[in-house]
Amino acid sequence: MAVFEKQKVSKVTLDDTIPLSCSIDTAQNVKDHIEYAIRVQRGFAPDQSWVLIKRYSDFALLDANLRVSGIELPLPPKKVFGNLDREFVAERKQGLQSYLNAVLANPLLASSVYTKKFLDEKNYVANLQEIALQHVSMFFRSQPQWEVIEPLPDIGWRIRKQHFLVKNKDQPKVKEVLSWCDFGPDKFLPDKDLGAIMKLLPTFQHPNIYPMIFGYSSDSGGLVIRSFVEKGTLRDHICKAKPKGHFLKKYVFPKSLSRLQLNEIKFLGRQILEVLKFLHEKGFPYGHLHAGNVILDGNLCKLLDLENWLLGLPPYYRQYFTQFKKIQSMESIDVYSFGHLLHEMVFGVPMKDATCDEFHPACPAEIRSVLESILTSEACKNGLPTVSDLLMHPLFSDVTLPAMDKPQVKIPSKLKEAIRTARDIMEKRLKEEQKMISQIRRRSKAQAYHMSEEEKKKRRRSKKTKSLADVEEDSVGNNRNSIASPTTPTSPTTVNNTVPPVPPPPPPASVPPPPEPVSSPPPSSGGRGALLSSISGFSKGGLKKAETADKSKPVL
Repeated sequence: MAVFEKQKVSKVTLDDTIPLSCSIDTAQNVKDHIEYAIRVQRGFAPDQSWVLIKRYSDFALLDANLRVSGIELPLPPKKVFGNLDREFVAERKQGLQSYLNAVLANPLLASSVYTKKFLDEKNYVANLQEIALQHVSMFFRSQPQWEVIEPLPDIGWRIRKQHFLVKNKDQPKVKEVLSWCDFGPDKFLPDKDLGAIMKLLPTFQHPNIYPMIFGYSSDSGGLVIRSFVEKGTLRDHICKAKPKGHFLKKYVFPKSLSRLQLNEIKFLGRQILEVLKFLHEKGFPYGHLHAGNVILDGNLCKLLDLENWLLGLPPYYRQYFTQFKKIQSMESIDVYSFGHLLHEMVFGVPMKDATCDEFHPACPAEIRSVLESILTSEACKNGLPTVSDLLMHPLFSDVTLPAMDKPQVKIPSKLKEAIRTARDIMEKRLKEEQKMISQIRRRSKAQAYHMSEEEKKKRRRSKKTKSLADVEEDSVGNNRNSIASPTTPTSPTTVNNTVPPVPPPPPPASVPPPPEPVSSPPPSSGGRGALLSSISGFSKGGLKKAETADKSKPVL
């Protein structure tokens, strides 16, 4: 029956990498406590905004969860008495806004599930680890040789990817890591093709690709199994962290940093560029390069998570490169990500902005040249170099790699076509998003310009000048009308057929004779000149004298 049919879930349409911003609009006293109305905005789209209500205790809970990072955040202190006073509420409202600004300014804190739940509880209310464990249990029914040892919660920044430490019953002492992730918004491969490619990934052999033991996809997500690396990733090496720790504790505020030396940077950078070039030549995009996806194995570095883009997961730096129209292909995404990775290897800390126009004076000139060609505002706006261009740069061109086994990556032509189609659709979605962001930014910039105080003053001055000009024009026009009101025809071709008015009758003898009236202008001249001529020709003596019978006296 239809009631018992399984509901098919294709993919998660929500992009977790889109940044959230917020502002506290009001603070209202409700039943002896203060409620803060917070307006939240996801990305740049105007329709992606909502208002939520929070109390101070909600802020305190968020701060308690983020405290694992070891960073001090400016949460206003708690107050027992006088916490409803108007001045105190206004001051606390500003303090809470500063607190949220500090949280969202840190990319790792902003991407944590604690912050997402606080600002968007509707989309992050589910227990994702429990849901992932259910999918893993379903997988183990068909693969009974695997067994879960323990979950590895929050070892990575990606919210919807859950990790478990597992073992094969045939090799109980060997630890493996199982990763489950729901489909993302960029999943455009058909399920059949995706399943075939996931089974093909363990056959990929390349000295700079970390091998996969098992790959599998269902109708809602993908699962992979790899060997557990005790030393962790390149980011664990830089932050001197243990791989099993909470990612906020490992990366937000590490106690010490291990910067790489110039020779190490050149050697690792050359290997990463070589494997990127190899993947692009094979028609297999990557797009997920960052320090957390690079494994150090002796002198070699190996890339992780080749399956991420197949599952439709948004890249780590997506919120940055969507701002630049010149970064629209998978190769340009990899080059931009390589710039961020190089910056982290040199300085020990990741960038918190999309671009960087000034670098530390101690940065070697060779490295500075590469960073400037990728990460500056001018480079991102005008275009980035290709992977081949970077390989020919003096920083990497003189690096000699040791002899290694020949890579083996075989993809059937049918699957290559499916991969190419999915890549084209993903790049098209990126271009549409960049176009939308550009339009919204131009509109916001124009609105901000017109609403600026300087522009308002300019408009007021322009309006005032125009009013004065209109008044002056009216005055000049009136004077011209007055001057242009002739008493006699000025043109010899114009005939004045108007008969002048009859002079008034002679006054009584007792009244002195009135002055000679001035001939009024012809009615055809009209206007103000005719009125002034009539007024100047008026004679008071021409009026009839009236006698008044005064009956206001009292009758005796």
